[in-house]
Amino acid sequence: MTLVPSDGGRFEIQTDGELIYSKLSTGAFPEEEAILEQLRRKL
Repeated sequence: MTLVPSDGGRFEIQTDGELIYSKLSTGAFPEEEAILEQLRRKL
């Protein structure tokens, strides 16, 4: 996992180069369980 600083209120989660969550798109921070479920599907 790598934290990459950015600007403009951006909070994004990527795995293997694929965007799985974007705060810019949803306007909210993700629920932890929802992100964990998406990561599990990738394994």
